[in-house]
Amino acid sequence: MTTPDRRNARSHLFYQTDHPRPVLDRAEGIYMWDTDGNRFIDGSSGAMVCNIGHSNPHVLDAMRRQMDKSTFGYRLHFVTEASEALAAKTASLAWPGMDRVFFVSGGSEAVESAVKLARQYALAIGQASRWKVISRFPSYHGCTLGALAITGYDSLADPFLPMMQVMPKVPAPRAWLDGFNPDDPATGRYYADLLDQKIRAEGPDTVLAFILEPVGGASTGALVPPAGYMEAVREVCDRHGVLLIHDEVMSGGGRTGKFFGAQNWTAAPDILAVSKGFGAGYVPLGAMVARGDLVDAVLAKGGFAHGFTYAGNPLACATGLAVIEEIERQDMMANASSTGALLKAELTRLMDRFPFIGDVRGMGMLLAFELVADRDTKEPLPPALKAFDKLTEQAYSRGLIIYPRRSRGGYAGDHLLVAPPMITTPAQVGEIMDRLEPALAAFAKECDLPTA
Repeated sequence: MTTPDRRNARSHLFYQTDHPRPVLDRAEGIYMWDTDGNRFIDGSSGAMVCNIGHSNPHVLDAMRRQMDKSTFGYRLHFVTEASEALAAKTASLAWPGMDRVFFVSGGSEAVESAVKLARQYALAIGQASRWKVISRFPSYHGCTLGALAITGYDSLADPFLPMMQVMPKVPAPRAWLDGFNPDDPATGRYYADLLDQKIRAEGPDTVLAFILEPVGGASTGALVPPAGYMEAVREVCDRHGVLLIHDEVMSGGGRTGKFFGAQNWTAAPDILAVSKGFGAGYVPLGAMVARGDLVDAVLAKGGFAHGFTYAGNPLACATGLAVIEEIERQDMMANASSTGALLKAELTRLMDRFPFIGDVRGMGMLLAFELVADRDTKEPLPPALKAFDKLTEQAYSRGLIIYPRRSRGGYAGDHLLVAPPMITTPAQVGEIMDRLEPALAAFAKECDLPTA
């Protein structure tokens, strides 16, 4: 497949990369077409956003109905039926007691809101000394300066270090990379103990919250926590009076087989952030969900000192409600589990042919594979090779979209996320593999890497 360059003429837009890309014409299901008629498989759901696929007619109808009523109603001027309905539905899907919802337009805003609520709660209950938010390295929590301060991804954060209050970090539970057994609860306890040690070192009365991605996103490549980790972390936070925030921006919305990724375990957060699949690419939408007692304490002290113009936009909320209705009507979470297991098995099979695939990981339809120079030592490929970029382009030229990142803090390690929409069928898994395998072969030849 050729990829015509549609940016020969000077554009007023500027992009993150200079790779030529065609003009999008239309999208339906898991497929997207450019204006030359070339068809692409959306193997990453955009940026792990389009969970229910493109152009779902039920969602489009709901958007039209809301547009006929109103497209905007400022939350300080009106209550809107759409925002109330989506808040009630979101609370019903969350953990018991997490029944208060604050809407935003994206993941960075959701994380920023969660951190600000945590801080204002500490002030409301007379714990003003608590302000540090511990996060993991690597991690990704957003691009605003507040969210970036708790992100563990050096290549994104380094340019802005003088402008931020950088927060403490603990190692992400990368059992595979560290040589531990991920199925042993002692492994989960080991990483949770590192959090306990960090809280003690920082001073427990200064630590406000700990934030984690239940299933890793772009920074760790679909990292699944080791056995016992989620529960042990909850115990550590309770021991020190630290709030636990789950960043469900990528793992939420059903992709892991549960609506919120952490529901695959038993430990609840105090606050969570969700976006991406929450609006499924139809509208900019996200939410912070919190325990009611936290919110009540903040409101009793004068209100939540935070907000966005589009928070609770009725068009966005009507769309989000329709997305959830389609997830439930089509039983997409069950399909994400079953078809995702098939896709993971197919990705794992590729390790027999391509020894530079060091690990395949993930859950449901949130999967990734990591590239290495040596499978035994786990040494990454040379950063100058830009393997993640080259493989992405080989796949794109064959009509398959996958999502590249670096797994070891941003400057080294290469992984590719494969996360198609939750409507993907077993036959379509075959289509993905029919494009991915020759892309890997071409990549190996381009970079002079061995194949079996």
